[in-house]
Amino acid sequence: MNGPPVHGQPVASPVLLVGQAPGAREIELGRPFAWTAGKQLFRWLAQIGLDEEAVRRSVYLSAVCRCFPGKSRGSGDRVPNPDEVSRCAVWLDREIELLRPELILPVGKLAIGRFVRFKRLDEVVGRQLRWEHGGYGADLIPLPHPSGASVWHRVDPGKRLLQDALQRVAGHPAWRSLLPEST
Repeated sequence: MNGPPVHGQPVASPVLLVGQAPGAREIELGRPFAWTAGKQLFRWLAQIGLDEEAVRRSVYLSAVCRCFPGKSRGSGDRVPNPDEVSRCAVWLDREIELLRPELILPVGKLAIGRFVRFKRLDEVVGRQLRWEHGGYGADLIPLPHPSGASVWHRVDPGKRLLQDALQRVAGHPAWRSLLPEST
């Protein structure tokens, strides 16, 4: 994997958003969710009350892996392998231990799989789950990966399940606590 590591701002937040790993542009720009997939993700979150600036200011942004895994042999970025995920686990584990978020939003298959076992996205996206680990628990609302290469979130059932997930996020007390008073 290629560094430097990328991470969000140190925000004490009841909401933790977890991605897969930074892309090449995120490494260049030094911030998570800074390019195409991030733009799509922030459009989704703007639908439920927080634009990109507000998300970056009030949601803790993290990732399963902190460094760019490189390009895949096909198109897009390579998915980190289990060994890379294992070696990076200490960072996310420590963030969760320190933040004790009330709501975790894993984005994409790799991030979702970090918290819950599943076979297909339609088993988890659109649902609110409870995640328990070491005597601590948080609500989990999985989101699909916002990649332009993926059509899952643009056709049903993915399109409908994404909207279901966003509505669950919008109604969650931790998310609502981040919204401006006027909303």
